[in-house]
Amino acid sequence: MTIARPTVFWITIAVIALVTLVLLREILLPFAVGMTLAYLLVPAVDGLERIGINRGLAALILILVLAVGFVGLVLVMLPALIGELRFFIDEFPRYVARVQSLAADTGRPWLHTIMGQELRIEETATHTVAAMSSAWLDDLVRSAWSSGKALFSLLSLLVVVPIVSIYLLADWDRMIATIDGWVPAKHREDVRIVVLEIHDTVAGFVRGQIVICLILAVFYAGALRLTGLNHAILIGLTAGLISFVPYLGLCVGFVVAACVAIAQFWPDWTPLAVVAGIFLLGETIADYVLSPRIIGSRVKLNPVWLMFALFAFGYLFGFVGLLIAIPLAASLGVILRFSMRKALAGPDLDAAAAPSAPASSLKVRWLLDEEG
Repeated sequence: MTIARPTVFWITIAVIALVTLVLLREILLPFAVGMTLAYLLVPAVDGLERIGINRGLAALILILVLAVGFVGLVLVMLPALIGELRFFIDEFPRYVARVQSLAADTGRPWLHTIMGQELRIEETATHTVAAMSSAWLDDLVRSAWSSGKALFSLLSLLVVVPIVSIYLLADWDRMIATIDGWVPAKHREDVRIVVLEIHDTVAGFVRGQIVICLILAVFYAGALRLTGLNHAILIGLTAGLISFVPYLGLCVGFVVAACVAIAQFWPDWTPLAVVAGIFLLGETIADYVLSPRIIGSRVKLNPVWLMFALFAFGYLFGFVGLLIAIPLAASLGVILRFSMRKALAGPDLDAAAAPSAPASSLKVRWLLDEEG
């Protein structure tokens, strides 16, 4: 049994790419961020180009607008978030004392039964905070020598990311056409079908999930704020933004908010029930209203597969792994589904079963453009 030469070529390319990612993972972050940003901005640049603006100038304008908006957001939000963190740190001893008094209440022996021993929350919490503080100080001391490296990493993000994004956006059409020309003619149509399906999956999920996360962040922060819960803004924004990972925002947000509600409002159960209702309502709206309308049913990313990909690639490559996890997970899923269709249908796979597209469609068929 012999393996076709194109198959050997692409397997070799995949192995080389994987080895390169492993060897260069320490310096890949600005390039991965720049490529991700460029990919997300392609529809906007295409739109500006259609109204007569030079593609390079359109890319520059968009990056400058995003940079100014990001700096402004940091200047506005950072003081508020720091204030919330300071407030939480100041209130932490009171929360500990409150929970300790609840645990020590003889009218609630079930706490002792659950734990199986006498609770010493204040002592445990104090030791935990001390250990965490010591660990943070140790990390700071150990990393002090590499401050130059940290500064270089920060500068690389601030400088390399915009340059990479602008360059990719300006030359996007040319790059797509060049890559399309590398594919052997007899495999070109199949490759186009697979690439377009991967694009639909990745673009639909990422752009839609970003919108959903922002909506959830605003909803959680506003709803928790109305309950009078301490640190509502911090908890709500965090829960909404980390909802990119399925059910992570729900679990983390509810646990933290419930703990704060118990310490703040006990023995009144009403705020705790309201907090639970807020997170259940938010998850229900996201799953049954926002996701079908914004992402749609064409995006076939199983939540379990997505969580595995995020954790696996995040563990292997750090933050860079989180950026490439969704494209790789989507690509593997699409390739497997396409291979199954080919295997079941035989060599005469009906082209109508998959999206047909001319060569130029790879340059202009972006999900938001079609839906807009």
